[in-house]
Amino acid sequence: MALPNALVAKLETVQTEYRVAPHNIDAEQALLGAMLVNNDAYYRVSDFLLPEHFMEEVHRRIFETAASLIKSGKLATPITLKTYLGDADLGGITVMAYLARLAAEATTVYNAADYGRTIYDLAIRRRLITIGEDLVNGAYEAPVESAPRDQIEETERRLYELAEAGRYDGGFQKFSDALTAAVDMAAKAYQREGKLSGIATGLSDLDAKMGGLQPSDLIILAGRPAMGKTSLVTNIGFNIAKAYQGEKQADGTIKTKNGGIVGFFSLEMSAEQLATRIIAEQSGVPSYKIRRGDIRPEDFYKITDAARDMQTIPFYIDQSGGISIAQLAARARRLKRQKGLDVLIVDYLQLLAGSGKRSDNRVQEMTEITTGMKALAKELSVPIIALSQLSRQVENRDDKRPQLSDLRESGSIEQDADVVMFVFREEYYVNNKKPREGTEEFFAWEAEMNRVHGKAEVILGKQRHGPTGTVELAFDANITRFSNLASDERMPERM
Repeated sequence: MALPNALVAKLETVQTEYRVAPHNIDAEQALLGAMLVNNDAYYRVSDFLLPEHFMEEVHRRIFETAASLIKSGKLATPITLKTYLGDADLGGITVMAYLARLAAEATTVYNAADYGRTIYDLAIRRRLITIGEDLVNGAYEAPVESAPRDQIEETERRLYELAEAGRYDGGFQKFSDALTAAVDMAAKAYQREGKLSGIATGLSDLDAKMGGLQPSDLIILAGRPAMGKTSLVTNIGFNIAKAYQGEKQADGTIKTKNGGIVGFFSLEMSAEQLATRIIAEQSGVPSYKIRRGDIRPEDFYKITDAARDMQTIPFYIDQSGGISIAQLAARARRLKRQKGLDVLIVDYLQLLAGSGKRSDNRVQEMTEITTGMKALAKELSVPIIALSQLSRQVENRDDKRPQLSDLRESGSIEQDADVVMFVFREEYYVNNKKPREGTEEFFAWEAEMNRVHGKAEVILGKQRHGPTGTVELAFDANITRFSNLASDERMPERM
């Protein structure tokens, strides 16, 4: 169907001056005509098509008005729409005449979804053009105080938002489809190491309690200083990266089959310090000896062998300090797009800044950070493990095991997190109470030390998808390694 002469002339004049943005007026007219003839056509596109997706302004008004009528249970026809659209002149043709022409020349309602997808795709292309133009203009006209990094991150955010929104496969699905997806998840869990629905941490007792790390979960790992938060999360991250196995798909992309690609934001420690910890854990040579160079030739060979084995694992470290939650999100999106991403680790929450200038209200700023972190986990569909400090009130209790109320700015952290874990080592506190040797108290202390030596607890204080409780782990302080605690069930049978 042709547009009114005045509209055609306007488009032709514009086209001679510069390129016209992608559009398809015929598809817009065909969809609107189908809707006016049969209102059911609207429900074929209602879950993804919006008025702003139409190129022509009059079509936006017609679609928006018709949608409002249909959603309110009224009939949308040329006659009912005329009341709301007025008597504007569309270049020699009235609104009523144009609506009547749309309805008269409408094709079958069965093509409505195809027309809607065409309109939607072209709207996405126009938004891409807008983002590109804004990028160019912003680079030309940026104020002195504006950093190029800010523009890059804003453009990345808009592109990723467009990529995630640029789809029309949402809405209700048949229960049979959901059942198929659930069975597929169970089949993948059966094939995956540890028979878990989530990503295995390499710590079997913890995996049994949590079912692995679940996509889109925000997992908070908290503890007092010297409890081993960074060591535990480093162990978990390295175990996941070491177990990584990818499977090439028909479209050429690589899909994770086991383990995962790990991104580690080390806001406190340098990449070298983190690497030293991992080398110590893998080689069995204490990290303090590696730092001092106090190693024997056989230790050096252990270190080089461990480093050689770790060369190819997908473990990526960002050691930038003082970044904001927006910068962290932009870098995580970039990593997922360029290398892939299955697990994201942040060490630690309190070193992140909000999006604006540092607020005097730290609780409010922490709310923004944890909300942004949870949104990022859902956006990227990966589990995020974020470390958090605990308040000093733990030290004032006889039982030093942490509780949810011990979290700093606990309101937002506890609310946004899907899982809250605490790492606790009683050995640390018992060791600090060592009495004078040879006394009666010393022998009691020694017995207590033997009971707690080399043991750690991971306390699940909150878990949306499973039970809370405590998991016992083994901890080797020399090489900062957490591992499964040997129990009677795991010991070999005695002859």
